[in-house]
Amino acid sequence: MDIRRLPKTEFAAAVAQIAGERNIDPQEIIDAIEQGLISAYKRDQKEHGVVISEESVFEVDLSPESGSFAIFEVEGEERKDVTPPGFGRIAAMTAKQVIDQKIREVERDTVVGEYHQKIGTLTLGVVLRVDPYKKTIGIGKTEGVLPKDEQIKNEILDISSKKLFLIKEIQEDAVTGRKDIILSRRDPEFVKQLFAREVPEVNNHTVVIEKIAREAGQRTKVAVSSSQNGIDPVGSCIGQKGSRIQSVLTELPPDEKVDVVAYAKNLSQFIVNALSPASDVKVISVDDTTAQVEIPEDQLALAIGAGGENVRLAGMLCGLEIKVSANKS
Repeated sequence: MDIRRLPKTEFAAAVAQIAGERNIDPQEIIDAIEQGLISAYKRDQKEHGVVISEESVFEVDLSPESGSFAIFEVEGEERKDVTPPGFGRIAAMTAKQVIDQKIREVERDTVVGEYHQKIGTLTLGVVLRVDPYKKTIGIGKTEGVLPKDEQIKNEILDISSKKLFLIKEIQEDAVTGRKDIILSRRDPEFVKQLFAREVPEVNNHTVVIEKIAREAGQRTKVAVSSSQNGIDPVGSCIGQKGSRIQSVLTELPPDEKVDVVAYAKNLSQFIVNALSPASDVKVISVDDTTAQVEIPEDQLALAIGAGGENVRLAGMLCGLEIKVSANKS
């Protein structure tokens, strides 16, 4: 169909209908079609052996009412009609492609917009594509992006595998304007949301997750408190015979351990709790940046942890560098 020969107002009616159904500004459609026609013209000329300078400027006069159009080359203040004979068929195909693309963009933006309300929550996704910098994850009716820095090191996520992901944020490309749903499995908030999913007391805020320190794929420490008398926050998170913590661990890499400790407003007590599973911890001194503690020799390995991860994560929880020494007495 040659859009230059559409009956008057038929083109306008079609644009208005699409704009109304998809909630798009009609002028956006017109502008996009004009840009599409310029691109189609350049391709057509290249196929016919015509070399077009990169500095050449083109404009399209497109009637919003009838769909009739003409392509002009602009040189200074001169405008030359360069519309090729029989270009109407190509123009009609271009208009359809542009409109279809615009519809897809709007539909995606609408779906992505819905995910603004879901930031900070978990979603089930399936791995669709993998490249060195990101993984593309199918979530519901759309796709999310799992960047490399939001992945857990050494965690294998093969194509078609299903996992839970944290909806971390919506990122907009400054150049293209494309919006992407950024997912994470590495963020400490991912673990927090797993507890909210598995522990009713966390979900209803009678147990509060005060702080999380995480080395994703290795170990996580979670400090919890209770906002209601009579509720054991640590026991609530562990569950009967470890059922709740086990459900959390199932969603994490096999080697990642999770310690749940009691939060304390008293910093010295919090340091003692944070160094769990070590016992008989004695806090010698605390200043703005450092805590010095003594621990029995037989508890030293537990306090430090493999590669120093236990004392390091305890320090992250408390906001201090914790220095450990053996109490030989």
